[in-house]
Amino acid sequence: MSTTLAQAATVLVLGDSLSAGFGLRAEQAWPAHLQRKLDALPGKHTVINASVSGETTAGGRARLPQAMAAHAPDVVVIELGANDGLRGLPVQLMRDNLLAMVDTAEAAGAKVVLVGMRLPPNYGPVYTRLFQNTFAEVAKARDLAFVPFLLDGFAEDRRLFQADGVHPTAEAQPQILETVWPALKPLLPTAVSRR
Repeated sequence: MSTTLAQAATVLVLGDSLSAGFGLRAEQAWPAHLQRKLDALPGKHTVINASVSGETTAGGRARLPQAMAAHAPDVVVIELGANDGLRGLPVQLMRDNLLAMVDTAEAAGAKVVLVGMRLPPNYGPVYTRLFQNTFAEVAKARDLAFVPFLLDGFAEDRRLFQADGVHPTAEAQPQILETVWPALKPLLPTAVSRR
């Protein structure tokens, strides 16, 4: 295998509207920023953004096997769960779906980055705590690379959200990438992870 091929990686982002770039052009979403970041590094790296607005963990679980077969990714970034929480779905169901997605990805030889989310306080302290803790518990159970909160560092800054108050603006997307990058970078080929 040539050095170039050895340094190539395919990253599959399986997310909801926060990764699909709801309200933005495709090239403005954080996975597109990731592609540009990887383009500047050695090797030919590909980012597949398989995110769908409104997606739940159940939807991601159903779609992942086909995505794995189609793209054979080296790394899968799972950014799902926010819509489960907003719909008040059982936390145990979300946990089971996340674990199933991790198992599917790892069985195909991919490494996994799990991205956590938080809910607004109006969902009640018990549910919001259980929801948030579930991501950390899944990451610990499977020893995953983990991003505790996708919107870390700007969740309270209304200026970085669209008019709906839920979806980040184009200006926030590079910050999202910088939140994900430290967990993702070590899973990429050695020549990339050293940069």
